[in-house]
Amino acid sequence: MKRVGVVGLGDMGSGLAKNLMKAGFEVAGFDLSEKRLADFGRTGGVACASVSEVGTGASAVLVMVMNGAQAEHVIVGQLKDVLEPGAAVVLTATIHAHEAKAIAKAMDGTGIDLIDTPVSGGQPGAMGGALTLMAAGTDEAMARHEDVLQAISKTIHHVGQNFGDGQTVKACLQSLIGAIFSATYELSVLAGKAGISGEVLRKVIASTGAGNGITDGSLENIMNRKFEGTGSGIGTMWKDLTISLELAKQLGVPMHTTATAMQIFQAGMTKYPDADNQAAAKVIEEIVGAGLRP
Repeated sequence: MKRVGVVGLGDMGSGLAKNLMKAGFEVAGFDLSEKRLADFGRTGGVACASVSEVGTGASAVLVMVMNGAQAEHVIVGQLKDVLEPGAAVVLTATIHAHEAKAIAKAMDGTGIDLIDTPVSGGQPGAMGGALTLMAAGTDEAMARHEDVLQAISKTIHHVGQNFGDGQTVKACLQSLIGAIFSATYELSVLAGKAGISGEVLRKVIASTGAGNGITDGSLENIMNRKFEGTGSGIGTMWKDLTISLELAKQLGVPMHTTATAMQIFQAGMTKYPDADNQAAAKVIEEIVGAGLRP
């Protein structure tokens, strides 16, 4: 049985592991949280005591950590020494493109395949095996590990040949997603303050060219006062917007709308750091004393 590893077994990584097991792989995993590791073991995974143990004998290791420093520590500091040539590091985490490029430089000459593929779809997509992948890697690496990528995704976009290209595409995507979220939060409070029914607003938007799943799901959560436990932690979106703006700064591109979205998420992150994305709407509600209701 082909062995695949997953480093990082949180909301996203546990979903990746679940679908890899469903596809018939032996899945080894590691997480700093003892609870997550124990839960993973109970679902049929091989719980490992270290990242190096995950990589030993693995044909591919998916890395779903929170930031670039963690990714470098896992990939360069540990997997580099145990993976065999032809095995793959599949970076599914979202980090800065320049951090991914530095990792690739440090891995040069090892013979280890590098696939840079941040994902979109959140926890529901991870659990359902329905993620969108923005995958960058050589044609050979993509073909060699296609079975692994197919197991966790609904759509695979091969966006480039170089490690870091996937992160760049994800940064562009997140600037748009952040703007949609932020506009939705503002209009939800505007409608609530004016006394408009949330369900009326939701149906009208859905029937127009402005309709989209992000707005629809957000309005539903806001109406139902669901600010936690929806699988979309505000810290992740906040981090992603900082990445988008840092890339824009490096390239000299003005990003007015993304900057505004970042400040709306900053307000939510400051007031409700452990809540979900729509907590940013809650902050605006508190300022005006009104919010959207069914």
